Amino acid sequence: MLSRVADSIYWMARYIERAENIARLVEVNLQLLLDFQDVDDNKLKEHWDPLIRSTGDEERFYSKYSKATSESVLEFLTFELENPNSVLSCVFNARENARMVRDQITFEMWETLNKLYLFLKSGRARQLFEADVHEFYQQIKEHSHLFQGLALATVSRDEGYDFLQVGSYIERADKTTRILDIKYHMLLPSVTDVGGAVDVTQWTAVLRSASAYEAYHQLYVADVNPAKIAEFLIFSETFPRSIRFCVQMLNECLHRISGCPLANYSNEAERLCGRLLSELNYGSVEEVFQEGLHEYLDRIQDRLNEIGGSTYKAYMFLPPVDMAGEIQVQQQQQQ
Repeated sequence: MLSRVADSIYWMARYIERAENIARLVEVNLQLLLDFQDVDDNKLKEHWDPLIRSTGDEERFYSKYSKATSESVLEFLTFELENPNSVLSCVFNARENARMVRDQITFEMWETLNKLYLFLKSGRARQLFEADVHEFYQQIKEHSHLFQGLALATVSRDEGYDFLQVGSYIERADKTTRILDIKYHMLLPSVTDVGGAVDVTQWTAVLRSASAYEAYHQLYVADVNPAKIAEFLIFSETFPRSIRFCVQMLNECLHRISGCPLANYSNEAERLCGRLLSELNYGSVEEVFQEGLHEYLDRIQDRLNEIGGSTYKAYMFLPPVDMAGEIQVQQQQQQ
């Protein structure tokens, strides 16, 4: 497969996954805000700041807005084209990458992505956002689910499909670390509120942001326990948004692309992914809290970035052509 094609498929998948995660994060935090009483400017800042920090766009946000309010954060994360991680930017970039590999994806996938793009480009998106903000984010999520479902149902299991999955799983693992890290930045009214109603509400919001609420409660019934939530979102073998599950899938996709057996590695991306998977397979939540949840998640994000960078070097990077050297070789051959 051409490196350009692999790169476009990879980023198309990452952007559509990112748009869905941002939509879910914003929607859950909007609902969470409804549970608060006597909301003033300070409480709004404490509520929205963790969300901005979790996306890694804190500097970009405060270069444009003086304070984090519901209006400024929603505009920045949803419609701000200068923010490359806004829902609008992600969908536009996903569609642009899809357009470049139009012959490599199915008609149904292109049609779904194009419909979402045209909806966001039209005035109807802003009208719906102002009339019913929850319905607006619901539509973003439904289009993303439809796109991913069509990919599963209509794409041949070849290299293109594996690059699609690599993009999805690396983005999903990264977003799970950021969703879990939000709780680190959320403030409680006082130390005595640990384990109280506000604390439980915040942890529940974390679960909902990762679409993990029902799956977690099937396992732990009514027990909202921080350690168990962290363990579930990091180490679950079966939950499709846990970091361990995503890295497991990522590892399998990378090995299918290269044809290398799972027990070995043939490039740096496979070596780094295998090492991270091994750490997740044998890690424990006690070790995570011993290191510090925020520090641990930061380290995992760095490791995922390294895997993404190595995947790019292995399959998508095109070294610049040395034209002077090429001409010299041709001249020597003609002599």
